Amino acid sequence: MSGYVGILVSDPCLQNQFTQVELRSLKSHFTSMRRENGKLTLGDLASRICRLKVVGENLSDQETTDFIAALYPNFNDEVYLKLHAHASSRTGNPAKNSSAFLKAATTTLLHTISESEKASYVAHINNYLAQDGFLNKYLPIDPSSNDLFEIVKDGVLLCKLINVAVPGTIDERAINTKRLLNPWERNENHTLCLNSAKAIGCTVVNIGTQDFIEGRRHLVLGLISQIIKIQLLADLNLKKTPQLVELVDDSKDVEELMSLPPEKILLRWMNFQLNKSSYKKTVTNFSTDVKDAEAYAHLLNVLAPEHSNPSTLAVKDPLQRAKLVLDHADRMGCKRYLTAKDIVDGSPNLNLAFVAHVFQHRNGLSTQTKQISFLETLPDDAQVSREERVFRFWINSLGNSTYIDNVFEDLRNGWILLETLDKVSPGIVNWKVANKPPIKLPFKKVENCNQVVKIGKQLKFSLVNIAGNDIVQGNKKLILAYLWQLMRFNILQLLKNLRSHSHGKEITDVDILRWANTKVSNSGSQSRMDSFKDKSLSDGIFFLELLSAVQPRSVNWSLVTEGVTDEQKKMNATYIISIARKLGCSIFLLPEDIIEVNQKMILTLTASIMYWFLKQPVEEKPAATSDSENGSQLETLSNSTTDDSASESSVE
Repeated sequence: MSGYVGILVSDPCLQNQFTQVELRSLKSHFTSMRRENGKLTLGDLASRICRLKVVGENLSDQETTDFIAALYPNFNDEVYLKLHAHASSRTGNPAKNSSAFLKAATTTLLHTISESEKASYVAHINNYLAQDGFLNKYLPIDPSSNDLFEIVKDGVLLCKLINVAVPGTIDERAINTKRLLNPWERNENHTLCLNSAKAIGCTVVNIGTQDFIEGRRHLVLGLISQIIKIQLLADLNLKKTPQLVELVDDSKDVEELMSLPPEKILLRWMNFQLNKSSYKKTVTNFSTDVKDAEAYAHLLNVLAPEHSNPSTLAVKDPLQRAKLVLDHADRMGCKRYLTAKDIVDGSPNLNLAFVAHVFQHRNGLSTQTKQISFLETLPDDAQVSREERVFRFWINSLGNSTYIDNVFEDLRNGWILLETLDKVSPGIVNWKVANKPPIKLPFKKVENCNQVVKIGKQLKFSLVNIAGNDIVQGNKKLILAYLWQLMRFNILQLLKNLRSHSHGKEITDVDILRWANTKVSNSGSQSRMDSFKDKSLSDGIFFLELLSAVQPRSVNWSLVTEGVTDEQKKMNATYIISIARKLGCSIFLLPEDIIEVNQKMILTLTASIMYWFLKQPVEEKPAATSDSENGSQLETLSNSTTDDSASESSVE
């Protein structure tokens, strides 16, 4: 309803009637009423406006009602103000402003959704979740209805969809799947969903659990579109599809290909196949360049000539050609995600989904090529790959201006690093000397990165032999070292800012270790960790004890294994991560990080649990935690050493 209020008080007609002070007062009334009743209807407006001094003195309730009705004659009683037509006239085709695959989620006062996109996403959900034991009573969803927005209100469907996109992300034992969920259990599911969505690369800035509980359509579709995009583009990398090396000529080009975002690889693949045909244009986007359907006709002829129709390229009408293209795709088993009208309209989301689906079904690349030998010469460091993933998703979760696909490539101009530093420590960046992209001159990139290094030293990072040019050159080891220290600083800063707990003192690795052991010990358990690289942590039992200590009802111990075999350790690790996210911890590690006791990721996990617990209001903390216990822990934190090097747990 905040969008409703924002539109109303910004209306020029009302601004002519009321002063800014009065409008702020009016907005305050509306906000208060929303807190009280959860909704605001058109019928409420007159009585609320009449509370304003000037209006109340000069206009009756009826006169105010008539005035509002004259301004907005076609509004229903309980809907957002219907200004879609006005928004379209100012911003262009509504389809262009709908929830997008290719753009990060945004929050504006006016939102439109594409019915074609909704129908496509519903079809995707019906197809991939049809056999799910819990959801089959709700599926198939009718794409012409708004049932989707009702079904997502319990959070189960979105969690299941995340697991379809990236299998194993959520331990389904952690999802609340009772037939009737109470509000607290629904909120847990949505918290688990949002934190897991961030962990697979979705942008969920300005989206909260309440948005899903209220079924806010543009936000629901925005998240679903990102999840489906991740699923459809999952194979567009050399690890999953090594045959992609056929797109390049030498090992240097392979490295460049590895750094490209999936959408760019998909476009390169499409143009690679089109070069085998008589089509002479280069496709640069999934909108205007494909809306005449000619590129699709040539592409499908190359990939599946046995299903081609000679009349497809002969017809003049783009809509008719698009229909023939989809007939061709249907014969290939690929007619999904869009209609002929979607092609002609140039819907970027649905066209991307269509091409990605074609790639998954038939990519036309050679299964045997000498070029695959290039891959054998490239370093395959699983640890580097996992850390790059963690830092990439963490940076994207902060809501910077640009979504990054590879930290070693996308951070080289320094701009996103400066934005991240400003998010972590507001005001620390000197934007007057920063160079905003696009940056063509190399020395301008070096200037940005020099400031990044300078700020790092100001924050007391260990940056021996690191210069701005190392970041510009994409030095992986140094970039990872910087990002780890930045992420660690952010976590410690969040803990320090809980002044009621830390008394404004610096929080150290020693404090985090001591806090975790104290919590587990006070819960009656004998488990403890000697450091963040304690190999005994690999079975996961300590962290399950810690989660149970901070929220006794969070762990279902009947689901916990002994953690002896590798499989048992993995089951515990996935359960730990899902329970922590379900509570509200924003974490990006993988089960392997717990099993292998990755010192850095173990620290972030422990600190995130600590931060979640300490920021809870006292009345919401578990009853088992007494005031005296809290007091002693907090006093311990405030008096602890600030010398990280004094502890073995300090991460280098």
